[in-house]
Amino acid sequence: MAALGAIVQSVDRINPSLSVPVAPAPVARAVGAQYLGHCRELAMKWILLSLLLVACPRTAVADEGRFATIEPDVRIYANEPAASDSAPAPTRKCVLIFALPNGNTLEQTLGCTKAEGLDWHYDIQHVLAQTRLLRTLTPAEKLVLVCAEAGGLSWPAWRASRPDGNERIGELAQRWRREFGGANARVTLTGHSGGGSFIFGVIEAFEEVPAWIDRIAILDANYAFDATKHADKLVRWLQGDDARRLIVLAYDDRNIEFNGKRVVGPAGGTFRATQRMVEALRPAFEMNDKQTGPFTEYAGLNGRVRFYVHPNPANKILHTALVGDMNGLVHSQTLGTPAEGQWGTFGGPRAYEAFIEERPIVDELQANASSASRQRTNARSSGSPALPGTEIGTIPARRPDAIGGRAFTEQLAGLSRDQREAAIYAEIAAGNVPGFLRTFKQVPIAAGGLRGTIDVAPDYLAIGSDEDFVRIPMTPQTAQRLADLFGCVLPTRKIVDAIDAVAEVRLAPQPLTDDRESVAAFLLSNQKIEAQRQGRQLGPLVTGGKKDIVLSNKIHERPDRLVIYGWRRLDGQPIQPLTNVHVDWYVDYSHGARLVRDEIVIDGQRHKITDLLQDAARAAIVSDEGPIAPPRYPLADR
Repeated sequence: MAALGAIVQSVDRINPSLSVPVAPAPVARAVGAQYLGHCRELAMKWILLSLLLVACPRTAVADEGRFATIEPDVRIYANEPAASDSAPAPTRKCVLIFALPNGNTLEQTLGCTKAEGLDWHYDIQHVLAQTRLLRTLTPAEKLVLVCAEAGGLSWPAWRASRPDGNERIGELAQRWRREFGGANARVTLTGHSGGGSFIFGVIEAFEEVPAWIDRIAILDANYAFDATKHADKLVRWLQGDDARRLIVLAYDDRNIEFNGKRVVGPAGGTFRATQRMVEALRPAFEMNDKQTGPFTEYAGLNGRVRFYVHPNPANKILHTALVGDMNGLVHSQTLGTPAEGQWGTFGGPRAYEAFIEERPIVDELQANASSASRQRTNARSSGSPALPGTEIGTIPARRPDAIGGRAFTEQLAGLSRDQREAAIYAEIAAGNVPGFLRTFKQVPIAAGGLRGTIDVAPDYLAIGSDEDFVRIPMTPQTAQRLADLFGCVLPTRKIVDAIDAVAEVRLAPQPLTDDRESVAAFLLSNQKIEAQRQGRQLGPLVTGGKKDIVLSNKIHERPDRLVIYGWRRLDGQPIQPLTNVHVDWYVDYSHGARLVRDEIVIDGQRHKITDLLQDAARAAIVSDEGPIAPPRYPLADR
């Protein structure tokens, strides 16, 4: 056993959750320097060591991690290498701040081994495993990982909903550097997808990009780049120290589709944002491009600026694949270091498999919290609704003998379109609505320094009781008539985004491909939503179940138009961009009508949303399209 102990102690870092032992730095160097001479000997040693480790309990740990709630709406996970008597003390400290993508939790971002029944989001980023690999590549540096999750799982929404959002983000970055690295620590600022909003928030929080940041790595996350706000600051920061680096990863997302429809608008996406960044930086220094593997690489300042753009010839959604499957975090952290190109290949395969956790990392404090604590799962909800609720008294009481939701929906199968819509309107107008839909949830919404609160239905319009209800698709005319009847409006795109930002239960969209306009599809979609929602109470604010019928200027661009938007995946990206591709009589299983009380409270004063929507000076708080006039769908009898 003493000999076994000596062998185990010779390994610098072994994580007990790993199924494959991690090579110590001396062994890695031996492989690199004398591969041909020692290959057979090393292989035999690794076989022996693997057998010994399987036969005995693993007591050594590679790292120590902990969760913390920094503010009521910001949660972090910090992970640092465990102290080791056998390893030399690190000479440098680096804090790697990773801002999470929209719709992903800390647990999902850290990652674990793929398993049957486990949500796929746990197997796409693997930020912790990539950090563990980085530590083996830079043993002289103490690398501390800080993953940052915004309330509502969206840094763009978190930042936009606060007039001091940039300042608070800047303060958080400073605080994490101080607490986890110390006064002399350098900081890498990185993030994926909506996490880019955190990065740009830090840049905007200070007159100059802080000198303690020495690497900024934007991993398919530069949607928010604004040349007028960011370009000059980045140039001055880069020119202030030859050790500073700017890395951007992106792909050609201009023509990607989901369910046959374009995902990115004509001016959106990270491909276009990356081109804007290149052009914004070129006046300050030369940017040359070349092919590096499958990527177009743009490089400047002797390689301190490196942009990689995948051409995406297969037109796939490579958004998060750039981070996880293609080793994006490891690549961006090793550029310009002795470890560059020594660990594997940017573009894949995964170089960090041996470092992946077997099971999800659990926030024990949260897992044991009371029912009022936030529960972070893919379709998660707090044990009791966290958002305040207000009763809406304009919906009539449900009759005791009212038909159930399933039976009513089945009766629609033999009706014409007009008969179906008339039946839906009559049933909801008479009050055959579940009780939980009568308590609207208060949702914050903001524009610039203006902040307000709106009341929204917790879910889409449904027919039936709490025990037997069906979320019922309908035409925009039927939805408009019901909104008028109950003193409500339909949401705008901005209102949908505000709802998504604070949702208490997030469901993954579940597209159907057959008979999309049939009553059978209506029922099947509702069953799938309920199966995913199972075990969670009715009443919390829910998103992800359907696309929203929305108010938009696109209603009036062409005659007889339906405008839909949303249906966000758990990564925060909406499946459905704002579109009026359908005529206004088209209805399929994925469409939902959510009611919003026609009232907003701003600084204690009540205003009608319909009034603000028609006022160019005030519309911004409820519309990102400017004023919408008239703010409604046209009805035949008007």
